[in-house]
Amino acid sequence: MRYIFFFVLSFALWLLLSGHYSFYHTLVLTMGILSCAFVVYLAGRLDIVDEEGIQINLARHIVVYIPWLAWAIIKANIDVAKRILNPRLPIAPRIVRVKGTQKTDLCRVIFANSITLTPGTVSLDLDEEDIVVHALTKEAADDVQSGDMDRRVTTALEQ
Repeated sequence: MRYIFFFVLSFALWLLLSGHYSFYHTLVLTMGILSCAFVVYLAGRLDIVDEEGIQINLARHIVVYIPWLAWAIIKANIDVAKRILNPRLPIAPRIVRVKGTQKTDLCRVIFANSITLTPGTVSLDLDEEDIVVHALTKEAADDVQSGDMDRRVTTALEQ
């Protein structure tokens, strides 16, 4: 069942990205179906389709987290743009360790990716207990270490 869902999902993504929605493009649609089937076959042979599948229960919680993350990205973009355009270039790069309270690997990766998506911070290393983060400024480092993003990821995704 998970392979059928994987095929349908990959073909839907192919359709979205290719832009060929008409049956007049039969050859192109056939190639899309064959390429998606080949990807599903390879994924099965390489054993990269996990047993648990997609966690549908995350969908309703992630809807709350994504707008907050988008707003954090916008604010950080404005801050980084102001700093870059400032002739004095007021940056103070630093590397900090951030403790994560997430219990699952998926949530830890989402937390690390959220840090990297926010301009001015980059996740350098991720292990079981903490994340090594490069921050462009002291304020960005303090913001990551404050634990607000950590709490939001944990409450949104580990329910």
